[in-house]
Amino acid sequence: MQPAEGEDRMMLRLRDRSGMMSKFGRFGLMWVILLCLGVSMAQEVSGTWRAATEDELKSLLPVRAVVEKEHIQTEMRTASGITDGHGKFVAGVVLITAGYSADGKYSHYLMVRTPLRIGEMLLLPGDYVFGWQREEDALHVHFYDANTGVEQGSILARRIEGNVGVESFKIWTPQTRSVIQLGRFGIPYQIER
Repeated sequence: MQPAEGEDRMMLRLRDRSGMMSKFGRFGLMWVILLCLGVSMAQEVSGTWRAATEDELKSLLPVRAVVEKEHIQTEMRTASGITDGHGKFVAGVVLITAGYSADGKYSHYLMVRTPLRIGEMLLLPGDYVFGWQREEDALHVHFYDANTGVEQGSILARRIEGNVGVESFKIWTPQTRSVIQLGRFGIPYQIER
């Protein structure tokens, strides 16, 4: 028994629609795959960095930082840091340098547990200190190896744009600003792989 003429047309339409659906289905599947790849690449680049908790900062940062041959007290209430939650950290704190030879040269201690690019400098995992001198509308910030006092380089910290509160020290996550904030000034950074 042969299908009637109307049934034949209906079968052709269904076949055409299923062909179009399979084309759109393949296109849709490719789109979903590309979208997933894009999201995973974006997460890999910026990571899922977050602000370090107070407990994490207390366990990472010393109460007395080793700076050259001295053990300089830190001001833990100024501690700030970021982490990826998988052992990578960047954290720092203000140093209380009054009465030490570091007075006037260093103002902050910085602990780096992942390569960090600041301007032309690449700070490898280690401990650093930095200090600054005021310029007209910027801070000239010098970074040093905490153990040896050897200068690693310097950068100008510029006034942060927009409505930002004054912070004695704050490390912003890469998802927000990628800035180490000193007062109203910011030092841009990049986390390297």
